[in-house]
Amino acid sequence: MDNKQKAQQRAEQIQAFYNEISLLEDADMLRLDDDQRQRISHYHEGLLKSLTDAYDIDTSSRQKQLSRGMKIVSFIGALALAASVFFLFHQFWGYFGTPLQVSILVAAPLMTLYVTYWVSQREATGYFAKMLSMVSFVCFVLNLVMLGQIFNITQSENVLLLFAVYGVLLAYAFDVRLLLAMGILAFAGFIAARTYTWSGMYWLSTGERPENFFIPAVLIFTVPLLWKQEKYSGFTPVYRVFGSLLFLVPVLVLSNWGASSYLPWDPSVIEGAYQVTGFVLSAALIALGIRKHWPDVINTGNAFFVLFLYTKFFDWWWEIMPKYLFFLVIALTSLLLLYLYKHLRRHSQLTEDKHA
Repeated sequence: MDNKQKAQQRAEQIQAFYNEISLLEDADMLRLDDDQRQRISHYHEGLLKSLTDAYDIDTSSRQKQLSRGMKIVSFIGALALAASVFFLFHQFWGYFGTPLQVSILVAAPLMTLYVTYWVSQREATGYFAKMLSMVSFVCFVLNLVMLGQIFNITQSENVLLLFAVYGVLLAYAFDVRLLLAMGILAFAGFIAARTYTWSGMYWLSTGERPENFFIPAVLIFTVPLLWKQEKYSGFTPVYRVFGSLLFLVPVLVLSNWGASSYLPWDPSVIEGAYQVTGFVLSAALIALGIRKHWPDVINTGNAFFVLFLYTKFFDWWWEIMPKYLFFLVIALTSLLLLYLYKHLRRHSQLTEDKHA
């Protein structure tokens, strides 16, 4: 949990404290005198002010709702603005000469980076800076891609590394999780492509061998274990979720398409092996998430465990079962999983109570 999340949690604890005090007073279980109430209120006001100044947290339910809306709007606005810049380039690109094209491509990411920094120093919430950082990233991508087209340079997998570096730098400079996710995907693509080219194949065909993504998946998942992310809002779950996805998605593909594997076995054997791997790995992620109190890992493991399970149901029974019976089995299985998760949740709560 990063510092901003801790600050937000502290603010929510304060609000919960006052709610509980109100209920206890209504039940005649507690009565604070005016002096106690004033001292507590004065302390909490100062604490909330310092937390708000330092981390721009929400101190009421209304503020939380507005912040959630602002995040959604800024996300949509960032994507729309980035798409606008992309299509603007393509709309008028042919009217410019080569010197002007090169000048625009070189200047665009530098200018947008400067504007992003300038805005970030003058706007506390960071929403506008995050939108502009997305534009800077798009300009950087266009820079490399279109310069390659202008000078007829054959693109290599190294361009993905450059995308990753710039995206991650922007993410950490302006606290943008979306750019961190893009940087992670670019880095994973670079490692996977480089692995594939070592076998003498063309890097754009990397996706034909899903196992190429196993190495970057492990590297990405372990980043927050080696480098703490307390100063950055929500970065740790991004690493864990994308590390899990980059491993589980290839396993899911290989469990249904064994011919794409490096393994020199019969495709049906490979598919069976990866199906077992998918179940074991999903269950392991759920167990790890419960042990470490990582809800993002628990949710990812749950989603893929169910996905692997329902995929097998489809393979086994879709052709031989009446459709009403097939969906009845799915429904009963869902009820069973709900019961198991409820039992795990109760067990987890009892364990936490014992430790407390």
